[in-house]
Amino acid sequence: MMRRVLFPLILGLGGIAILLSLGFWQLGRLEWKEAMLTEIAAKIDGAPVDIAALGRPDPVTQLYLPVTASGRTTGQEALVLSGKKNVGAGYEVIAVFETDSGRRVLIDRGFLSEDARDASRPPVALTVSGNLHWPNEADAYTPPPDAATGLWFARDVGAMAKSLGTEPLMIVLRTAEGDAQGIEPRPVDTSGIPNDHMNYAITWFSLACVWAGMTLYLLWRIRRRTI
Repeated sequence: MMRRVLFPLILGLGGIAILLSLGFWQLGRLEWKEAMLTEIAAKIDGAPVDIAALGRPDPVTQLYLPVTASGRTTGQEALVLSGKKNVGAGYEVIAVFETDSGRRVLIDRGFLSEDARDASRPPVALTVSGNLHWPNEADAYTPPPDAATGLWFARDVGAMAKSLGTEPLMIVLRTAEGDAQGIEPRPVDTSGIPNDHMNYAITWFSLACVWAGMTLYLLWRIRRRTI
């Protein structure tokens, strides 16, 4: 009897231990992710820095840095295919912005509905506040910009800066004083950063329970056969 149950028992306990360890590992990752999100949120909402005081763009140390700037758009822009809940399809407007201090940077002005795409958006003086961002949205399956329409399918700061002749630096607007061109800012926040570790932990713990149930059932079957 003991020989017949030994291997299933070892297999069952080993599987349960592995699945539980994966669940507890995900709980540890959850704690780390929540701390990281709290840190990012604090940085996003920090005291803004004048863009004129910044040196060379640094995507690592300056990511999410709050900034302010005064200047004007040039009329050059790139439209990124986008959408908005309860509104539908539209575009993210990435515009060239010349600051009063002489810098040419990109600004993500926000969401533009599809029916407003062909509306005139001439150069306009703006005083803006927002956060520096280098979104990583393109992957191997993202098509290149459409040369015929000028439409982009992902925000790519480096490629857009090269195309529009600016520094590789983008401000995602939070506010824009002087903007009355029907573009709705979509500020940076932490909602787009995935945090699914609790779901993963629940999955592993659930599998551990299933594995335990299957092990008990197998041992019960073995015991019945030996009676």
